[in-house]
Amino acid sequence: MTELRVADPLARLGDRLRDPYVQLVASQLLIGAVALAANVMMVRALTPAHRGEVALMLQVVYLATQALLLGTERSFVAAYPDVPPAAAVRAYARLLVVPCGLGVAVAAAYAMLAPPRLTPGPVVIALLTGYALVEAVSLAGRAVTIAIGRVHDFLASRVIESILLLAVMAVLFLARVDSPELWLLAYILACLVPTVGYLAFWLRLPGGTIENDQNRLVRRQGAALFPAAISNMAMLRSDRLALPVLASTTALGLYTSVATMTELLAWPLRAYADSRLGRWRTAHQKGELRTRPVVTAAILYVVLVGPVMAAGMYLLIVPVFGHAYAPAKAVVLPLVAAAGLYAISRISLGLLVAKGHGTLVSAAEIAGFAVSFAAYLLLIPRHGILGAAWGSLFGYGAGLVFALAVGALARDRIRVGAT
Repeated sequence: MTELRVADPLARLGDRLRDPYVQLVASQLLIGAVALAANVMMVRALTPAHRGEVALMLQVVYLATQALLLGTERSFVAAYPDVPPAAAVRAYARLLVVPCGLGVAVAAAYAMLAPPRLTPGPVVIALLTGYALVEAVSLAGRAVTIAIGRVHDFLASRVIESILLLAVMAVLFLARVDSPELWLLAYILACLVPTVGYLAFWLRLPGGTIENDQNRLVRRQGAALFPAAISNMAMLRSDRLALPVLASTTALGLYTSVATMTELLAWPLRAYADSRLGRWRTAHQKGELRTRPVVTAAILYVVLVGPVMAAGMYLLIVPVFGHAYAPAKAVVLPLVAAAGLYAISRISLGLLVAKGHGTLVSAAEIAGFAVSFAAYLLLIPRHGILGAAWGSLFGYGAGLVFALAVGALARDRIRVGAT
């Protein structure tokens, strides 16, 4: 009897550790820790201007990656619960082959035809294109692991990627390498190895087939979510794109040193929403999905964790990053507040995706992007990095308000229809 009493809690603990949400959050925490270490090494090895150049290249890659995925990440997870691994990989490969081919063609044409003053050169374009392709396949792999119930594979790939990234960056840091292109190459190499390795591994697992009709459904739902994906990424990254144009790459370097850390506040809630899409859709179809407790828990998380993060970052910026980054302390509070609003919106929009309201999700993301971009144009020329921080706060807040409003409207329509 004693052995049974001990075994039961251990079994429950094991089940919890195998939960996709726990594993996704673990991967996000790992990425966050690596991002912190990478950020520290870069700001110590690079000037704020060169740190800004690395940040600018990363933003271009992230935006290009969303263009290659065409909104299929969440629609794939929602449409394909518990599919065979090899079949899932082949299905997603069919979704990616055309946009990736077009992406390479566009990059090659731009390298050959763009005026010299508007191009960073063929080497940088090649690096950006290669990283966008690898990152798109990596994010597709994340969706595949959720769909096939093997999120532990994604966690393992992130561990491998993190070890490789830290190792390569440590070499660059110790060698005092100040070339932004070589620091970008570290990201590419670290992502490439585990991504290719796990794709090969999944293809060797027992497989099945997915009907073409299902893939067409993913494309249609992805097309509805694509404006949301692009608008969300633009809302997240347009501050980094606007700062070097409206201010300077030095301002971008200062801003990114803080923004990279405040983004971590939203990652656990985003992972939770992604891991629960399938369950939420099933509960919604049964009429059992309760949204209010989920949103309330997200708000409570932000209220408790946000102030702790803000205080810690404000106190540690100068000791960790150096005196050259002291001006970045001014953006800590608005960026933490913005990240908190963004985190809550991930839950609200995830619930809308589960209910099949892809168009409303896109509308919410577009609204947030429009407000943030207008604020950047108005505030950055006058206030620099502080203007970018407040622009993010206004944009994320607008997106959240819109998401909550359309969510309430959707609930009212369902009640009316049921009546």
